[in-house]
Parts: sequence; structure tokens; C-alpha cells
Amino acid sequence: MTLAQGSDDEGIVLVPPHYPPRKPRSKLPPLSLPPQRSYQYTPIMEKSDKSDADRKSDLPPPTTARETGKYSIHPFFYVTVWIAFSSSVILFNKYILSTLSFPFPITLTALHLLFATLATRLLAHSTSLLDSRHDTAMDWTQWSRRVLPIGVAFTASLIFSNQAYLWLSVSFIQMLKATTPVVVLLTSWGFGMTHPSLRVLLNVLVIVLGVIIASYGEIHFVTLGVCFQALGIVFEAVRLVMVQRLLSGHKMDPMVSLYHFAPVCASFLTAIAFYLEIPHITLEDINRVGVRLLLFTAAVAFMLNLSVVFLIGRTSSLVLTLSGVVKDILLVTASFVMFGDPITPTQLFGYSIALGGLMWYKMGMGEVQQILDRMRRKVGS
Repeated sequence: MTLAQGSDDEGIVLVPPHYPPRKPRSKLPPLSLPPQRSYQYTPIMEKSDKSDADRKSDLPPPTTARETGKYSIHPFFYVTVWIAFSSSVILFNKYILSTLSFPFPITLTALHLLFATLATRLLAHSTSLLDSRHDTAMDWTQWSRRVLPIGVAFTASLIFSNQAYLWLSVSFIQMLKATTPVVVLLTSWGFGMTHPSLRVLLNVLVIVLGVIIASYGEIHFVTLGVCFQALGIVFEAVRLVMVQRLLSGHKMDPMVSLYHFAPVCASFLTAIAFYLEIPHITLEDINRVGVRLLLFTAAVAFMLNLSVVFLIGRTSSLVLTLSGVVKDILLVTASFVMFGDPITPTQLFGYSIALGGLMWYKMGMGEVQQILDRMRRKVGS
């Protein structure tokens, strides 16, 4: 209702409100519900037709430690094992040949190679570790042209290197071995496999200078022992260059190489030992050393080759180079502690120069500088 006001003599009149006419409602479409799904209820305790084996097959396969990487072996483990075996072989050879007075290095080396020959054949027939040997076709022609010359050089290297342990200390031998890359480089130049480089030549001169200083500081310098070690290094360099040249295109890991070369070396070493040493070996010499120790050192020498396979497969070339340097330093220290080999400050100075030049030669100055920067940051933090 609204109020309408007239004149003063008129009263108040109530006027009803005006509403617009309503529109008729439109009919809504009928509500359509989705069809109801039918669910099949299976009681929890109801038996299934599947057997236990079928139910297990429906489950996802279990995740192993290898897949998750939780229990994967760190590369440091392989480096440690390789350093331990490599150092043990050298120290055992020195202990048997010098300390126990068993002056028959050719016989000792022949025993190691005979053990390696039998062990590689056993592994080839019982494991898959040497299956890659089938990738390299090795008939009589290939064997006589590739395996035989390398086996001869390997035999000569082992003979002369082990002869040096009768005359020189382990620490001085390791210092002389620092020149091996130098001889390998010069041999590769002689075979025409690489071209001379001024930068590499300067690097080589640094290593040679360090070894000369270390040799000058050696107290027990024996010329015959140095000559034996030098010949061993030369034949080792020839062997490495021949491996690179004759086996180009034939990839062989260390175990497969040992599988092919061990019989050749064992045959030559045994023949030479029968001619030079075995007639002079007495029962007293064998009892002084012990058959168990001889077999144990042969097993350690074989495990060294086995550890090299895993080390190469799990690490990089940088780790291999640094591991070799660490091994040489540990050997020099062990020689001083175990055998009382004297080490002069002049030797340490010269050996440090040789190791620095060796790292420069194998890794390059850029990589060496990065390693030094990392060491400075760790020391500073």
C-alpha cells in the first residue's frame, strides 16, 4: 500500500500498489541421473582360486641393491685393493730374493707365470670373466706375429727387473721406474708411431732431471743393479709400444692379455731357469723360503692382474695416474720402514721433481693446476 496526500480539506487516501503481471513458469527438463554401476563385493577372507605361486608372480619384482645403488662399491675400494696387491708383489719379491737369501729371480718369476697360466685357464672354463677372448681371432699366424714378440719382450722385462732387487733398494728402484714414460716416448718415436714435440721433450727432461738428482743422492748405488733396472725399463717400453702397434684394432683387457701372454712367458722363463738357476737351487733354499710362501706370492701376483681389470672398469685415467703416484710414494715409505733402506733429502727432492714431471706428462698442466686449486681450497676451508 502507498500513501496519496491531497489538499488540506481532503483526508489521506490509501492506494493499492500496482504489480506487473507474472510470466508463466517454463517447465524444467526432467533430471537424468547417471546409470548406477554394479559393484561386486568380495569378502576379505574369501578363498581365491590362484595358488601362492600365481599370487607371487602378480607382485612387482623386488628391487635389488644393485638397482638402487645403495650398496654399490665406491671406486676408492678398487684403488685401495690395486695399491695393496701391487705394493705387496714388489715387497714380497724383495723379501724373498734379498732378505730370505733366495737369489733366483727367474725361477720365482717363472712360478708366478705358471700359476697365472693355470689360473686363467681355470677362470676361462668356469666363469665369464674371460669371454671377451673370443672377440679376438687368434690363429697360429696371428699368435706368432702378435703374441710371441710381445711375450719375448715381457719375459726379458721381468728377468732384468727382478734381477735389480738383488742389488738395489725398493725405494731407489721406484725412483728409477719414474723414467718408464720417458723411455716409452722415445721408443714410440723410434718406431715412428708418434712425432717429436718440444713441449713433451721439455716435460721428459724434467722427469730425467729429477731421477738424476735422486740417483745422485742414493747411498747404496750399485752400477750393475742400475743396468739391470735400465734394461728392464727398456724392454718394458718395447713391450708397451709393441702392444700398441701389433694389437691395434684388437681390444684386450689385462686378463685376456695375461691369458695369451702367460704361457709364452712361462715357457721362456722355465727354460732359462732350468739352464741358469734350477741346478743351483738346494732343498735348504726351498725350506728357508717355504713352499706356502712361494705359492702365496704367486697368488698375490695373479690377484694383482685381476684387480687391474676392475680398476680400469670402475675408474678413469686420472684416477689411475694419481693411484700410481700414491703407490710409488707408499712403496718408498714402506721400503724405509720395513727394510731400513736409507732415503736422503737429496733423493726426496729429486723424486718430488720426477713425480711432478710425471703428473704433468700424463695429465697436462691444466689438470694438475685444477688439482692444486682444489687442494688449496680444502686446506683453506
